[in-house]
Amino acid sequence: MPDFRLRVFQSVARHLSFTKAAQELFITQPAITKHIRELERSYAQRLFERRGNRISLTEAGQLLLQHADAVENLHQQLTEQLHLLHGAARGRLRLGASTTLTQYVLPPLLPAFQARYPHIELSLLNGNSEQIADELLQGHLDLGFVEGRSKSRDLHYELLLEDELVVVRSPALAGPSSLTVAQFAQHPLVLRERGSGTLEVLEYALKAHQLKFSELKVAFYFDSTEAIKLYLAAAPGCLGVVSRRAVVKEVAAGELEIVDVPELQLSRQFEAVWVQGQPLSAAATRFLSYAHKQYEQT
Repeated sequence: MPDFRLRVFQSVARHLSFTKAAQELFITQPAITKHIRELERSYAQRLFERRGNRISLTEAGQLLLQHADAVENLHQQLTEQLHLLHGAARGRLRLGASTTLTQYVLPPLLPAFQARYPHIELSLLNGNSEQIADELLQGHLDLGFVEGRSKSRDLHYELLLEDELVVVRSPALAGPSSLTVAQFAQHPLVLRERGSGTLEVLEYALKAHQLKFSELKVAFYFDSTEAIKLYLAAAPGCLGVVSRRAVVKEVAAGELEIVDVPELQLSRQFEAVWVQGQPLSAAATRFLSYAHKQYEQT
């Protein structure tokens, strides 16, 4: 089993924060500091540069991180192969998903999967599509799920299910139930942040009508769909763009309403993604197969 101090070092290096590493590993910040100092004494090298409240990796730290990641991957492969000898499904599965998938798509799948494979240790990282791609390429995730249209040549994409973005508003905003693109662009908008698949799909749809983001009246960018919904409730003059899956309850309860903009093509795909040319682990293969089967039934 790899030295726990290496896990501590990897967490600090990933977050560039002793506090966030402590939160992730459920140990105290003094314990984090102790483990890092022990590693630095062991290798007779400083691993982090400290400038005020900020830290960065030294050259030695960057080298150690490369090897620590390699050690972790080798240990994961060994664990899987040993357990496969007697047919058990064990190991760690590091999932990552963009925000819409994390909040509305994947969580309902997890309890039944855990019940079926109780010895697979699951974790789920939330980030936008761009962040999930970066985490995969850095070897911090085994399997990702993203939305959007951009593709990296270094990653392999596989369709999971179809989705659609919708324009929503507070019912307090009186107005027509259908808008042209020009009318849509005249409203203050509440949108997801740069790097999100949601914003990317909207950007492509607007380009088809020769519209740029600089021409829009953006009231606010959020990194959460939930924040957009709360903002709209308090700002009846605004429109938001979110996944249809994210507003099912609010629309049914009359808290939000969908506005039709027929000219905007806002369909998209939710996709599984992993590093090109790198085989999925046994645990990741099981989860992807399970997810496909669940959505084939819906």
